[in-house]
Amino acid sequence: MAIITISRQLASLGDETANELAKLLDYRFVDKLSLEERIKSYGVEGRKLEKYDERKPSFFASLSQDRDDYLHYLKTAMLTEAGEGSCVFIGRGASAVFKHIPGVLSVFLVAPIDIRCERVKSYFHCDDKRARQIIDQSDRDRMGFHRYFFDIDWKDPSNYHLTLNTGNLHPALAAGIIKELRDRSVASDTESQSVARLKEMTLGQQIIHHVLYEKELPVHFLEAVVSGGNVILYGVANSQALVEAAVSAAKEFAGVAGVQTEIQVVQEYSVMP
Repeated sequence: MAIITISRQLASLGDETANELAKLLDYRFVDKLSLEERIKSYGVEGRKLEKYDERKPSFFASLSQDRDDYLHYLKTAMLTEAGEGSCVFIGRGASAVFKHIPGVLSVFLVAPIDIRCERVKSYFHCDDKRARQIIDQSDRDRMGFHRYFFDIDWKDPSNYHLTLNTGNLHPALAAGIIKELRDRSVASDTESQSVARLKEMTLGQQIIHHVLYEKELPVHFLEAVVSGGNVILYGVANSQALVEAAVSAAKEFAGVAGVQTEIQVVQEYSVMP
């Protein structure tokens, strides 16, 4: 099992390159539509996806429970897709979600602004001014999305294993370069480590879902870090009783050897509904 994530500027041939790469490697291509369909299968409304998808939420949206629901189900969908076999993800913060899995390759695609403008003009049938507005808005949205949900600088090349300039690079050639990197850097033992870490992350996400959506315990910003059968819970709750209830819920899962808590108790903490 292997995972490759593609982050991209608008008009840097991201979808085209990811498609070529998936075909070249015989991996599944997981795009916006694939993730949206899976998230909707969990009962999440389409309007919630539109409000947060690759953009920084507005002030009031950032205080809403919908924000937490979106991020939870986005991670759940990504982990589920990855659990079904080797795949290429495009966008949606996949590079941040899978950052700590061994063997994951994260790629960032860029292109010169003049070439991006020409591509946008051709796609949207607009003039130079409108093309630049579309590009600037897209860059702001993606920057804000990554900063808000994952606390990373989307444009920082140190967040990726490879940055490619596709200004004059055909998607097939870009895909070939990425494949060469994968062939040289992802060994069979690394893939087995990836599978093990993915299972731990999936269990952590299942614990979060159980605590928040099945037990309906209001622990805010809940995270469950699983390692070797041990679980550490992080988050904010307004009583010690809630913390103890979350710990008990986490212990209900098979394979959990022990549960520690780093959940902070803050009286009268709340989030807008």
